[in-house]
Amino acid sequence: MATIDLGKIKQVWRGTYAGGTAYTPDDVVEYTDSGILSSYICIANTTGNAPSSSGTAHASWNYLAKGGAAGADGTNVATTITTQGDILYRDGSGLARLGAGTSGQLLKTQGTGANPTWVDAPVGGLVQTVSAITTGITNTSSTSFVDTGLSLNITPASSSNKIILISHFTAEPAAGASLHFDIKRTIASSATQISGDSDGLIRIQNTGNQNAVAITFKDTPNTTSQIEYQVSFRSSNGNTVYFNNAGAQASLIAMEVSV
Repeated sequence: MATIDLGKIKQVWRGTYAGGTAYTPDDVVEYTDSGILSSYICIANTTGNAPSSSGTAHASWNYLAKGGAAGADGTNVATTITTQGDILYRDGSGLARLGAGTSGQLLKTQGTGANPTWVDAPVGGLVQTVSAITTGITNTSSTSFVDTGLSLNITPASSSNKIILISHFTAEPAAGASLHFDIKRTIASSATQISGDSDGLIRIQNTGNQNAVAITFKDTPNTTSQIEYQVSFRSSNGNTVYFNNAGAQASLIAMEVSV
């Protein structure tokens, strides 16, 4: 019966190349040529013939995986990023290092064809939001501001921050009377109408009709103490006026923002 020599049916790892070792086809070795480590596959019986010289493979060998110079083409991560906090990215030619930014900075992409960079965080932002609602109906004939019952408490994180106030509700003036709304700020026992105006923040005069009312105001309380904000109202002439006369949800929102 005839015998057929199939030779090696798979590659054989022979480790680091040794000049005195005989190699046969499909042997695989690693070898450092001019400081570059690569792997090679033997294609002809050979002994004493190094796999390559100055980057050119010997006739008995083919490159299996050719290495690159350490750091020269940006493939050596260990020499590209060197310090805690470094970020690895690709620039126009290879891997590159972006050193750590300063505390609080943000990483910004500059789009295709540009490198990332560190930027300072934008100034200003929402710190906290507090809200309150009521469905209560309140009326008064007082010509001085009185409370509606719609209030909330907020404690600013910084005395330099601002408070944005937003309120929505319905109201109905009496015949011959205008209806004035304001927001009262109370810190400890000291209360102030934030408009500083006898007319308040808003005045309506549409007798016998339910009016949708919206108030928006930026307050500068200059404190880190707890603040109570209360929607207040008054009549212009002593006739009865109504707050939230529709009995719907009346709302008050306070947003602290840093600047």
